[in-house]
Amino acid sequence: MDKILRVENLQKYYGNKGNITKAVSSISFDVDEGEFIGIMGASGSGKTTMLNCISTIDTPTAGRILIDNVDVTSMRSGELAKFRREKLGFIFQDFNLLDTLTAYENIALALTITKTPPGEISKKIMNVAALLNITEVLKKYPYQMSGGQKQRVASARAIITNPSLILADEPTGALDSKSARMLLESFCRMNEETKATILMVTHNAYSASYCKRILFIKDGKLFNELLRGSDSRQQFFERIMDVTAVLGGDNDAD
Repeated sequence: MDKILRVENLQKYYGNKGNITKAVSSISFDVDEGEFIGIMGASGSGKTTMLNCISTIDTPTAGRILIDNVDVTSMRSGELAKFRREKLGFIFQDFNLLDTLTAYENIALALTITKTPPGEISKKIMNVAALLNITEVLKKYPYQMSGGQKQRVASARAIITNPSLILADEPTGALDSKSARMLLESFCRMNEETKATILMVTHNAYSASYCKRILFIKDGKLFNELLRGSDSRQQFFERIMDVTAVLGGDNDAD
């Protein structure tokens, strides 16, 4: 199976010689094509910093990050912008939809940027809308949608270009429990039906229980790893809770 992501001895330090904060300290792991992986850790553990480095938003102090066998840590800013457009999909907690565009237009914008032929756009959007159960909101503007609908539109925008890696940063953080469940079930369909490779940062054990593998980060280091295997989601949830109890901090089960 192809390695979509390879993180090698990743380090990220802030400050100067007299006051250095080690946000990420010597983390290494791989992600195979088609995996759905969760990254867990308390606030300040380094999980978001690590995600920012992987997403090329931040620059590591040391180490390498390879996405699709391309070392993004050695790329220039202009190259990175093109790489992000073509290879990465982003799902944020606050949706980041354009208020003046309909759901259809928000999704289509991603295809327009990548110069998709106009004749292919409608078919692609209808297919992804059906997958994420948002067909009925395609003509609506963000203010006319629920939080869950907006996040699923944002997810559609993230996967419509078939990126190599989808990065989700606390995607259920602004959602109620029903909307969160629908979004997570959508992630599972994305993963199973389109083989989307998803890396999701969360502090929420319920959200993490939908993943196939969990990496736990503590004090900037890899603390533990769980594989779901043949466990039911409930069984995996209970195992996650056992680790977070040892991990401490503000991980929760809501």
